[in-house]
Amino acid sequence: GGITAEEAKRSSYLNIVGMVGSIDNDFCGTDMTIGTDSALHRIMEIVDAITTTAQSHQRTFVLEVMGRHCGYVFAPPPTSRSGKWGGKNPKRPFFPVSSYLALITALACGADWVFIPESPPEDDWEDHLCRRLTE
Repeated sequence: GGITAEEAKRSSYLNIVGMVGSIDNDFCGTDMTIGTDSALHRIMEIVDAITTTAQSHQRTFVLEVMGRHCGYVFAPPPTSRSGKWGGKNPKRPFFPVSSYLALITALACGADWVFIPESPPEDDWEDHLCRRLTE
């Protein structure tokens, strides 16, 4: 349905504000949408639990972060050589805002590698990852 002119006039004193709830942090004009911080907090709890097991068993674990256009957590933080560099500042990595949750999680937990489907890695990523895992 819609709001008629009469209903709008009768309720013109109402001030309505919409609050966006999204783990994707994809709403312009906000620093962080409701749900993003909660999602990041929960992911970090899981990473902390998995890290202990991974270290004790000397294994590598892959963690997938859910969410629309969020990418996957597993590879180089945006400061690594595999980042997409561009824009006016060649020293600043360029990643789409839509990969926010995966990148912030990777930085927060110290991930060695991050795969973002929207920004494919370089051709030699497998060799680089193998070298990193053997360090």
